Amino acid sequence: MSSQYVYVTYIRTTPQKLWDALTSPEFQKKYWFNMHQESSWKAGSPWKMVFEDGRVADAGEILESDPPRRLVIKWRNEFRPELTAEGWSRCVYEIEQDGDTAKLTVVHSIETEKAKLIEAVSGGWPKILSSLKTFLETGAPLPRPA
Repeated sequence: MSSQYVYVTYIRTTPQKLWDALTSPEFQKKYWFNMHQESSWKAGSPWKMVFEDGRVADAGEILESDPPRRLVIKWRNEFRPELTAEGWSRCVYEIEQDGDTAKLTVVHSIETEKAKLIEAVSGGWPKILSSLKTFLETGAPLPRPA
């Protein structure tokens, strides 16, 4: 059995601008509450999510990269031992043009039933993706959560 979290949002932007925001550390720091990701964003390249203080939050590998349409990341939490123990998850970003908006679908899944990781990301993804949407549409991200 597996667990997954799915989030879909529509953002008044282009697929290319959305891709750039998802893959640029400077953009990410603005809407991901000062965290950023490091990768060359090519299939087979390493990937990591870095806290503001330089600690690695999550790490993995880019499994697929088709700019500006699809990105697949092999993902493992690196800072909470109970989540690290669950092993590797998979995060898929799908971007589609939909009229004057870009449709973003994020599917985060793991081959563990009732995974603690999915419980954790189901609280994080809405905040991050709402901040991304707000940032792309208004130029300012949401305030950092308390």
